[in-house]
Amino acid sequence: MITSSTVFEQWATAHQQRAEQALASTLPSADTQPERLHAAMRYAVLGGGKRVRALLSYAAAELVGAPASSADAAAVAVELIHAFSLVHDDMPCMDDDDLRRGKPSCHKQFGDATALLVGDALQALAFQCIADTHAPQALKQVQILAQATGSRGMCGGQDIDLHSTGKRLSRDALETMHQYKTGALIRAAALLGAYAAGQTEEKHLTLLNQYSQNMGLAFQVVDDILDATADTHTLGKTAGKDALQEKSTYVSLLGIDEAKALVTTLYEQTLQSLAGFDQQADSLRGIARFICERPF
Repeated sequence: MITSSTVFEQWATAHQQRAEQALASTLPSADTQPERLHAAMRYAVLGGGKRVRALLSYAAAELVGAPASSADAAAVAVELIHAFSLVHDDMPCMDDDDLRRGKPSCHKQFGDATALLVGDALQALAFQCIADTHAPQALKQVQILAQATGSRGMCGGQDIDLHSTGKRLSRDALETMHQYKTGALIRAAALLGAYAAGQTEEKHLTLLNQYSQNMGLAFQVVDDILDATADTHTLGKTAGKDALQEKSTYVSLLGIDEAKALVTTLYEQTLQSLAGFDQQADSLRGIARFICERPF
């Protein structure tokens, strides 16, 4: 029997492969000078990851009636920004992790200096990818991506995180930190996909903003639960680091059971917000289920 879950899995697999192929063709080849830098960029980006942000771009394009091809640049751009953040986050001056996606972190494989340049180059390439479309909406997409990446987005969230180690944050402060660190790029992924259509209705933007807020928070809560309960092999990165580094998390603040209840609430709210949309929102529903039902 083909279930809605099976349909989504087929859709997700096809679009993950599409994103992987687009990333592979966008990244410079490893035999192009400077070869070591380009090899390290490909190492950091390709062959791993769930491509959730790329899937969000494709799903948002579907919501507004645009073909998947129109969202390729958006999907690539958000995955490049995400990869850049992971490379820098793993470095000794940040979270200092030797493992990422089940293999040595970029700085362990290529050295700190090359890893720093990899992150810088991936960020630049993300914006070039959007600009190279020459689409009328490219400037708006660049604006959205820049805000999500900068001091009022991902970089700002990382700074708050670094300077909150050893401190007990309030729930509001913790949510603000993760709205920046995790939620901002998830929101950008969805909005970039919607703008790929070249035109958007207010109802779509309102929905995607609400959806992204719920799913950005749910993604982080689930990550916190998995860090506390899963092993390193399952995660593909070092497990238990939040507790070791005395970081405030939803688990340390709420406990496991209440954190799981929060994920359930966010998922139910998301499904409710999508109730007014038909099959065009099925991929968004599937992504929400995937984010919230990761095993923990």
